[in-house]
Amino acid sequence: MKRQIAEKSGRDGELRAAMWLRLKGWQVLAQRVKTPRGEIDLIARKGALVTFTEVKWRKKKADLDYAIDERRLTRVAAAAECVAHEYLREGDDMRIDVILLAPGSMPRHITNAWMP
Repeated sequence: MKRQIAEKSGRDGELRAAMWLRLKGWQVLAQRVKTPRGEIDLIARKGALVTFTEVKWRKKKADLDYAIDERRLTRVAAAAECVAHEYLREGDDMRIDVILLAPGSMPRHITNAWMP
């Protein structure tokens, strides 16, 4: 039961993050993209930039500081390598972003969160 609640909270967080990105002028290209190397929560485009975004939802704002780590970012980057060719156009740039969400707080968008 706990796993189902966590799954629903995660999906709700991803939906909120997608709406927030749209309000910021991003076009959400895909959600919950599964690859052999892992899942990408959101793929979005703004101009010539495509982001592969990890979304984390926590019940408490204070827990957001510990929601993401190098292992998770490495997995998102590996997954992005699997599908980047499907979303990138000639001349596009790409990056790995993170959006952190908690009740009662604005989304925290960490741009270019992972660099090899």
